[in-house]
Amino acid sequence: MNPVRADAYLRSMSDADFAHTDRAEKNRRDKAVTLARYAWNRGISGAELLAMTDETRRKLARAADAHPPRTMETWELAARLMDEKTAWAQKHPEHPAAIRTDEDEKIMWVKPPVRSWFE
Repeated sequence: MNPVRADAYLRSMSDADFAHTDRAEKNRRDKAVTLARYAWNRGISGAELLAMTDETRRKLARAADAHPPRTMETWELAARLMDEKTAWAQKHPEHPAAIRTDEDEKIMWVKPPVRSWFE
């Protein structure tokens, strides 16, 4: 390859936005579905997922057998998917997919607020 073409090629590669290619979008959606499914089955809401610390979200991703996402974009998509599933489940309560399978594990991820001794 001649040096001028090589330089142009390298410049175009550095300008590429690999995070927003079709392949990256598909991978992000697949990971978000995995994370959403795991969290939703444990009774975690989208808002609760986004309110978790980065460390807790990384642990949740590993528990879901997913590599922790590097950006909030995947987590935000997972939260939206969870909210959509919750709305769907409320409209179809008799459907087997509307039943959360591991709600008793929510306490592992979302701690209830600490109550004052004076209440």
